[in-house]
Amino acid sequence: MEKKFIVKMIQNCFKQYYEEDSIPIGNQELEQLANRILSIKQEEPATNLYEVVNDIVYEFMID
Repeated sequence: MEKKFIVKMIQNCFKQYYEEDSIPIGNQELEQLANRILSIKQEEPATNLYEVVNDIVYEFMID
């Protein structure tokens, strides 16, 4: 799976909660979230990617 696609999905997910210019995540954190999502998808390939992205972003926001 392409990491660029995952990063774009993460950014789009954040746009649901914040204005585009005020997304509260830096490049390093974005990279970490993308790697975490890719790891989950490798471990559980049957999981829905959209759900995994949303869950990870939500977890990030409540921490």
